[in-house]
Amino acid sequence: MPEYTVLAIASVLFIIAAELFVLRTGIFRSLQYWCSMAIVGFFQVLVDGWLTKLSAPIVLYAPQQITGWRVPWDIPVEDFLFGFSMVTGAILLWIRAGRPAPTPAQNATDRTDRTDRTDRGRRR
Repeated sequence: MPEYTVLAIASVLFIIAAELFVLRTGIFRSLQYWCSMAIVGFFQVLVDGWLTKLSAPIVLYAPQQITGWRVPWDIPVEDFLFGFSMVTGAILLWIRAGRPAPTPAQNATDRTDRTDRTDRGRRR
């Protein structure tokens, strides 16, 4: 398998594993995250499409290093994988750096507070 493809797939798997097993920010359940990824994807298609168009490429890839699959406007599919990894990784680290990890006592308090508020709302 081509080196660029292997690294692109590995980067996606690494970022997903980092989120699910280490960082646990919950961004994959966030509509804001997916909206931001749609915006990033739109601009990635515009810019990457211009840079990699086969009619007049600015960026060239060694054919033996990529799968050769190109979607819209000649963009190598691997670029989308690396784009996902780079943007998601940056968002994960940004969130994690700005929010300290809760202690077990805080987790228990948070659950109790939510339950109390919910129960009070039902009693009315």
